[in-house]
Amino acid sequence: MSARLEVPGTVRVPVAVLVERRPGVTPWAEWSWRPVEVLEQAPELPPWTVLRESEGRTLFLAGHAEVALHPTDTTNYRDNLTAAAPSVWVVLREAATAPGLALHLVTVDAGEAHVYADAGNDLLEALPMPPGLRAVTGRFVAEHHVERRFHKRRRDRADPEALARGGARPEAEEEAG
Repeated sequence: MSARLEVPGTVRVPVAVLVERRPGVTPWAEWSWRPVEVLEQAPELPPWTVLRESEGRTLFLAGHAEVALHPTDTTNYRDNLTAAAPSVWVVLREAATAPGLALHLVTVDAGEAHVYADAGNDLLEALPMPPGLRAVTGRFVAEHHVERRFHKRRRDRADPEALARGGARPEAEEEAG
């Protein structure tokens, strides 16, 4: 699996996504769409090429994408890699062109995926992380991860006399006086 270096420290890993379309099971949706696999190697075909049709189901090569690995997000990648089943998240977004969806994002950062889950308009699916992507991500974490100590911010102490002075700070009273 190849990866290319872009912005200092950032690595982009090429992948492709397979999506399945099934007949909808409710009167409100004609079709049900679901990403089913992330490929490390894929044929150079245009997005939404039909790969297989059977029993009302259609398998598409939704397109090619790049998984971006950023040095500041290594904690999220490390947590994903140490999970029972490391995942890669695929985001599909509504599009005006056929078939009505576009491959928007592929990520191994659960925090980034959570942003798309909160939006509610995108189709988000967690899939098993392919072995090559897992290896590249593991090497990236080993090279770039820096433990960051938690630093709790301290608030300024409240002035209990401020309310009695009408909210003015002592320095302001001295300057006015």
